[in-house]
Amino acid sequence: MKKKWLLVAGLVSILAIAGLAGCDQGSAVSGEITQLNLSSQQQGIWVSGQGEVSAVPDIATLRLGIEAEADSVADAQDQATSAMNKVLAALSDNGVADKDIQVQQYSIRRVTKWDRDKEEEVITGYRVTHMVTAKIRDIDSAGDIIDDVADAGGDLTRVDSINFSIEDPADYYEEAREKAMADARAKAEQLADLAGVSLGKPTYISESFYTPPIYTRGVDYEMEEAAVGTTISPGELDISISLQIAYAIK
Repeated sequence: MKKKWLLVAGLVSILAIAGLAGCDQGSAVSGEITQLNLSSQQQGIWVSGQGEVSAVPDIATLRLGIEAEADSVADAQDQATSAMNKVLAALSDNGVADKDIQVQQYSIRRVTKWDRDKEEEVITGYRVTHMVTAKIRDIDSAGDIIDDVADAGGDLTRVDSINFSIEDPADYYEEAREKAMADARAKAEQLADLAGVSLGKPTYISESFYTPPIYTRGVDYEMEEAAVGTTISPGELDISISLQIAYAIK
């Protein structure tokens, strides 16, 4: 009988100890969660700053080429090759380096039409398209190059578009970054003054920047009695930087 009571008492003691241990573990987990929540709170003054500069593009990229159509593939290829060689020579004569010329498209397609009598598509010829991009580093000469290419390729010439970009925008980003930092500082100082506190040093800085797209313009020009020179105006590109900064409060 005594052995049974001793066994029951031992089990009760073990359960009691396990319960206390469980309470301790629960307290420890609760303490960790509380500490995590406190450390994850944002402290200080958080602001965003914007900086933008305008830049004149220094690179013009022409998409141009030749499109020839003939009764046979061979004839269409011969016409396209002859005209394209003249176009490439015109580019070279205007100082466009071989490394700045890249093939973008070369295709041979059937030209068809619907025959109502036969009620089917019939082949009327073949079209060869040979397009390249030419990077022009002297934008002021872009108009003259377009005119020379058009003369060289004749009626087979195709000028799809002209794109403008900045080859090395690093200096513009530095200027925009300085403006963004000054903008953020001014906002933080105003907030600190309104709150009646002293502004400390930055504790967090994050940057995001906007890369200006290479924007495209179609090329339109009119031919009058005498050849009218094509005028190209690149305009400006806007480069912007955004900063998110957290300042400590003294």
